[in-house]
Parts: sequence; C-alpha cells; structure tokens
Amino acid sequence: MSQQASPAQVADEHPNDDILRGERIPHIWCPGCGLGTVIKSYAEAVRESEKTLDEHVVVSGIGCTGRAAGYVNTDSYHTTHGRAIPFATGIKVSNPDLEVSVISGDGDLFNIGGNHFIHAARRNMDLTVVCANNFNYGMTGGQFGSTTPQEAITSTTPYGNFERTFNLPLLAASLGAPYVARWTTLHPRRLSDAIERAMATDGLGFVEVLSPCPEGFGKPNGFPEGLDMMEYFEEHCVVDSTADVRDVGVELDDEPIVLGNFVEDEESRSYMTAKTEYLESAGVTGGDEE
Repeated sequence: MSQQASPAQVADEHPNDDILRGERIPHIWCPGCGLGTVIKSYAEAVRESEKTLDEHVVVSGIGCTGRAAGYVNTDSYHTTHGRAIPFATGIKVSNPDLEVSVISGDGDLFNIGGNHFIHAARRNMDLTVVCANNFNYGMTGGQFGSTTPQEAITSTTPYGNFERTFNLPLLAASLGAPYVARWTTLHPRRLSDAIERAMATDGLGFVEVLSPCPEGFGKPNGFPEGLDMMEYFEEHCVVDSTADVRDVGVELDDEPIVLGNFVEDEESRSYMTAKTEYLESAGVTGGDEE
C-alpha cells in the first residue's frame, strides 16, 4: 500500500528574514526580472561573510537595481544617479571596518557613473561592486547604453545599436581591480560565492551579473519573458575562469557567453591598507597625517 503524502507545511520564518526587509516584500520589480535573484544571492553572501549584519552597508544609485538598498536590512543608502561609488567611498574611508557594497545597474555604474568606477578601481577602494547588467536603461524607458549589444533594438536605437559595447570584466581588470567575476541570474549559487569572494578581497571586488529585463530590453529583442533569456543563458553560457578577459564581450549573437572568476589577486592591498603603510613609512602616526 502506498503511503499517503503528508500535508504541506508552511514555515514560520525564511532563512533570510533577518537580512531582508520583509515588510517591503513583495518587491516592485517586473515579472521575469532577475533582480530578485541578485538580492537573494547578495543576502546569502552576507550570511556567509565574516562581518555581522550591523557591519554591512549597501549603497545603490538610480534605476531598477537602485531599489536594492530598500530591500536589504542593513544600513542602506539610495543615492543620486551615477554617484553610488563616491558615496560608498566616503563611508568606507570614514569607517574602514564596515563592509561596503554597491549594488546598481549598468546604466548607473558605467554610463552616468563610469568615471567614478574608474577612479575607485585606480585607488583600489575596498568596495564590493555588483553590477546588474540588463543591457539597457530599464527604469526610464529602455534606452540603449554602453552595455547594449550591437544590433540590439531599444527605444533609442529602433534600427539597432551600431556602437561598440563595453566588456565590463575587461574594463575592471584593465583598471587593476583585484577581483573580477561574471555570472548570470541562472547561476545564483555561483553568484553568491562570487559576491562573498569580492567582500573578502582587500580592494575593489567587481561582480557583473547578466540579468533579464523582459519589459525594457527583452520584448524588442526576442526575449519577451524572463524565462526566454534564462534559457538563452543555459544554452550559451560557458564557465572558463582562465579565459582572456579581452575575449569575453557579450553580444547576444549566438556566440558563447563566458562566465567565471576571471581575476583573483590574493596579494591585493587596498587604498586604506596602502595609505596606512605609506604614512607609517613616512613616520606619520595617529592624526598627524593632517
């Protein structure tokens, strides 16, 4: 005789209840958007990190991904467009013991705020920068940007984008970022592990997350549902952490999309570490540096 299945049990608590702001859920993102997965992976990384929840800070800019700060139960800051990184830099410099993460979109971080990323990487600021790349300005109407693949249709490229596209891992690596990775929302566990590794890096850790945007980018480009792009990721993604970052650009043209932890410099010395060592070598201690 077959055993009768027991009634489904409803859990009173979710494992991430303490990390997420439950009173703000359900979130406002569109059906099929990958940003919920990004936040879940971030929450898992926070849980596994060496810092307590009170020692984590999240900073975001403007855009769909900029809403991330509102769903995380830490000190969190929703800043002006493109200015998340300098705001996060100020927090880190004023309190180096905090684990400061920037979670924002490709438009915010690499179009409006690209200059700030360049100098944060140049200085090797001890920040974790998570860029949700959905290939367009999703919140403001689906305009094209620096990560929009060539020939892709957007509200401002109705005949297809002809401009060259940023290869974000190459950009980050060329600026000297000691940790550089790329994953997709189809790979939440790998993504969580990458964010945790970025947090543990003494210096700037950069994680690109390829994420569906069905409403803004997907519908005009053959991905009308979030699942359509997830299936594309499943069919085309290749994991190769040894790949030359010069060859990992994304064009969504049926060529492989290379994922991996491309750069891991365990000898990295962040801005704060280097500053302390420099001042000590100069005989400056305590508040004398002023």
